[in-house]
Amino acid sequence: MTRCASALVACALLAGLPVAGGAAELASVTVQPSSVAVQASYDGRVEAVRQAQIAAQVPGSVTELNIKAGDRVRAGQVLLRIDARAAEQGAAASGAQVAAARAQLDVAGKELARKRQLFDKHYISQAALDQMEASYRAAHAQVNALAAQAGAAQTQSGFYVVKAPFDGVVSQLTVERGDVAMPGRPLLAVYDPAQLRVSAAVPVTALTGGVEGARVALATQAQPVTPARVQVLPTVDAASLTQEVRAELPQGTSAAPGLFARLLLPGAPVAAAADGAKRLFVPGTAVVRRAEMTGLYVLDQAGAPQLRQVRLGPVAGDQVEILSGLDAGDRVATDPQAATRVVTQPATAAK
Repeated sequence: MTRCASALVACALLAGLPVAGGAAELASVTVQPSSVAVQASYDGRVEAVRQAQIAAQVPGSVTELNIKAGDRVRAGQVLLRIDARAAEQGAAASGAQVAAARAQLDVAGKELARKRQLFDKHYISQAALDQMEASYRAAHAQVNALAAQAGAAQTQSGFYVVKAPFDGVVSQLTVERGDVAMPGRPLLAVYDPAQLRVSAAVPVTALTGGVEGARVALATQAQPVTPARVQVLPTVDAASLTQEVRAELPQGTSAAPGLFARLLLPGAPVAAAADGAKRLFVPGTAVVRRAEMTGLYVLDQAGAPQLRQVRLGPVAGDQVEILSGLDAGDRVATDPQAATRVVTQPATAAK
């Protein structure tokens, strides 16, 4: 057998133990008294640190679509285009109005220069000069107003070209060429695969000792990884009394947003029992609950499972303490369903 280290089980032997009569092998743990530190496990999921839902800002038909879901894109890359003919014509009209206003301003400027010469020679009154200066200022203001409108029209024309906000991967595409885009309607989603994190809800009581030494277990990794940074959000969920913990994954970690993950947090050492003896822990998945009976499948010397009633104690992470009904050195089946099938095999064969 191979000796395996466990957070709450000092000596757990994970091995296939043969069952009498040639039955299938059962995975089990050999339980020993333990006082090692608790390692709690909390369910979480992988999410992108930087992600964006790109929506349309203007209405129109999608005339060009250059990407599909799963494509890698670069910052500034054109992803799709929306029909902008009406907007371009509006921008051209605004530009023409600006040109006309500037021509009027030129005429007003020349007229003002002539009026000033006449005033210097005392051919016109001060009132006539003031009126011309006011006309010139009005023409200048008109040019500025039309130029601002033309700039706004030109800026709006840019909304018809959708570009990638950063380097990333297209995770979702909700439109096809020919679809009508509407303001606020999501067109696609992009995330940065180089910056991922695991987010998990952790009870407030489990965070009293901090998050130093936290690790992350992923289905894509054989061993837990050490996060680059761990952040505990300051707000507490009033319903569950939990805080969100975000663990940033190291660069190069193979994962994708939405992937299931476990956040592993170290805890305080297990306190000794009242009589000074060490305590016994088993995996919570090994516990069998049937009506009012709580038990464990304990393997005898031949490896045959026998259901034994036990009394449970506090839960510590994915482990549960056994207060009575179990002795140090007992072998406990970690898969109750498999053990149940082994037990019922003889009865089925007899029928």
